[in-house]
Amino acid sequence: MRGQRSPQHAMFIVRSMDERIALDHPIRTVRRLVDEALAELSPQFTALYAPMGRPSIPPEQLLRALLLQILYSIRSERQLIEQLDFNLLFRWFVGLGADDPVWDPSTFSKNRERLERADVATAFFAAVVGLADAHGFLSHDHFTVDGTLLEAAASMKSVRRKADPPDDGPSEGGKNPTVNFHGERRSNASHASTTDPDARLARKGDGKETKLCHLASTATENRHGLIVATDVRPPDGSAEVEAGIDLLRTLATPAQSTKTVGADKGYDQAPFVERARALGFTPHVAQKKKGSAIDGRTTMRAGYAVSQRKRKLIEQNFGWSKVVGLLRKLRHRGQRRVAAIFTLTCAAFNLIRLRTLLADVSP
Repeated sequence: MRGQRSPQHAMFIVRSMDERIALDHPIRTVRRLVDEALAELSPQFTALYAPMGRPSIPPEQLLRALLLQILYSIRSERQLIEQLDFNLLFRWFVGLGADDPVWDPSTFSKNRERLERADVATAFFAAVVGLADAHGFLSHDHFTVDGTLLEAAASMKSVRRKADPPDDGPSEGGKNPTVNFHGERRSNASHASTTDPDARLARKGDGKETKLCHLASTATENRHGLIVATDVRPPDGSAEVEAGIDLLRTLATPAQSTKTVGADKGYDQAPFVERARALGFTPHVAQKKKGSAIDGRTTMRAGYAVSQRKRKLIEQNFGWSKVVGLLRKLRHRGQRRVAAIFTLTCAAFNLIRLRTLLADVSP
């Protein structure tokens, strides 16, 4: 018998939001982990707001929504709000009821500055790392450091000489003027972007295209490849090594246990090797063919081969952040804002890894 569609819709909803989400849906584990992390941040959120006045949108909901944007590769806050309006899974994850109104996209812009000043992204990342440590998934002795270039949200046409006066008048071509850089030598010493002054001209290697970029670095532990520290700074000749040393400082402990740090050939230089040893880390860097800063006393150890194999795990978080987290081409400008979104993306990567690890150990 053919079923007939009833034109009369139900007036009341009898199924709860939780009942509509499959019990084995992978997002359930992620939400449980997010709940635990946000519970630790509640006192910090309370300090951000005045005790009196009109209630604001809970910062926990804003942070959950931004995590969804990263996890589901949503390109803009406007598209995110559209999803929140009709996607019940998104509403359930954020904490909105089926009939609760969604926010205006400008809500994120108005609240982003407040969250960045309080460094909420770093606090949330630290809480997620703490959860991984509580479950026994972290190595406290063996790490890997590496960096990658994130293309800035700025055009090469925005690069101008620092000595030139600002051009506030109309230009030929409007917002996309015709600019001829033929024969002009540009460098970070003499030029800067008017769109994102914190970005720098950089390239991945010889023969590669020069772009405006930010340098993002991470430190991962070698047991499961979880990210334990992040850093964002302008790229230059020594920025990657300096970032690696700063990451090691955050991981250094007074304990006398043997610590190792794996890295690629870009870190095989005396400044990194010597300073890493001074911090208590044995540098297991990939050797250059000529002029290596390490010798057979390091490479003969069995642990060196293990570090060289494990250090490749760090590429997974870079690939995930650029493809799923949409960081291949940044959508935000300024070092502080880029650092916040990169740190939050690293926290999302850790949540996905934790979900998988917890599924493997569950009975």
